[in-house]
Amino acid sequence: MSSLLIRNGTVVTLDDAFTIVEGGVLVCDGRLAAVGAEADRHPDAAGARVLDAAGGLILPGFVQTHVHLCQTLFRGMADDLPLLRWLAERVWPLEAAHSPATLAASARLACAELLLGGTTTVLTMETVHDTDAVADAVAATGLRAVLGPCLMDRREPHIPPRLWKDGPDAIGEALALHRAWRDHADGRIRVALAPRFALSCSRGLLEAVAATADDEGLLVHTHSSEQRDEVAAVVAETGLRNMAYLAATGLASPRLCTAHAIWLDEHEMDLVAGHDVKVLHCPTSNFKLGSGMAHVPEMRARGITVSLGADGAACSNRLDMFDEMRLAATMQAVRLAPGALPAREVVWMATRGGSRTLGLDAEIGSLEPGKRADVIVVDRGGPHATPAGDPYSTLVYSARATDVRHVVVDGTPLVEDFALTTLDVDEVTASAREAARTLVARAGL
Repeated sequence: MSSLLIRNGTVVTLDDAFTIVEGGVLVCDGRLAAVGAEADRHPDAAGARVLDAAGGLILPGFVQTHVHLCQTLFRGMADDLPLLRWLAERVWPLEAAHSPATLAASARLACAELLLGGTTTVLTMETVHDTDAVADAVAATGLRAVLGPCLMDRREPHIPPRLWKDGPDAIGEALALHRAWRDHADGRIRVALAPRFALSCSRGLLEAVAATADDEGLLVHTHSSEQRDEVAAVVAETGLRNMAYLAATGLASPRLCTAHAIWLDEHEMDLVAGHDVKVLHCPTSNFKLGSGMAHVPEMRARGITVSLGADGAACSNRLDMFDEMRLAATMQAVRLAPGALPAREVVWMATRGGSRTLGLDAEIGSLEPGKRADVIVVDRGGPHATPAGDPYSTLVYSARATDVRHVVVDGTPLVEDFALTTLDVDEVTASAREAARTLVARAGL
């Protein structure tokens, strides 16, 4: 039995009681065996490999529920544009220009940043083609991921032809990827169906996705109600607002994970709550694209599961959960009142909210014996985090991605003492720069 002891810290368990204890965590064969003071006293602790938390906060790894790994190479290439122009003028031409090699470079760059910042699991929507290259790249890093090729079957002049794919072919490719990964022993890579949004998908495709997701037991990952012009365009085409239209296609279910959900009316919010649809909140992206402020406290008051994600580097620039937590809390202070979304609730959204969204709450999201060992240690010795009082306040308002000392996924250390173990940062960034140059030339931008 392989064992790992992370000791000498404050354990923020994120269990149902929000228990905080001094001590550490013991990992045996990829699962948590003991938490708190019991970790040092456990019989298997004597022969365990030790990681020192150095007085830091030990907590579950962050679960980012909306990212686009394929867009990491677009960082700084699509700034200062509203959503629909941002897509048509920059993001879609760049996605169409991707090759398997540039997709792998983009994914590896994203994984390096995510792991160094304490994210251990992502739900990611990739582009239409070559998602197998992304899956292979992510698997090699040790990150846990639910990923899927983007589904788009609308043939419009502003959408590059390489991003057109008929519904049966697109769903067939996603299912082939699902079947290729579902029997892997560690189960870290899973596949979702990912229709981009209502304006890029026919009704027939959305209905087929709903039926297939039910048959195969797959999550559905999409965007909706992100921006007012988008909502108006959906109403003009369908006669319904975004969420009502998705419900009419059969997609509204506990499997549906919808990014943004900023411009929901009261009826749509009731639909989301009634069907247990999950909302993926991306505050930095929402601000930078000028999209708006999601009504997160109101959604949570209705029992809606809201989690967090950085979206893509094309719109948020940093894949940093600390950025998202801080902005999620402070934007609601401006919108409603200070304390409308307390720090403790934001940390829950970044961990348990994500695990519930992905249907993995029995496995990850909190530090409890029996769960998979996805654990991070956040240092709190720097001047910006001193004095370190309430752990939730420290995590949301003071800590930075550079404070992440250790990251463990499935019991395997992927970051030790602030350094990656499965990736060479210099090689990853050099490859990314070269891939970005190739991509821009191919896209003609």
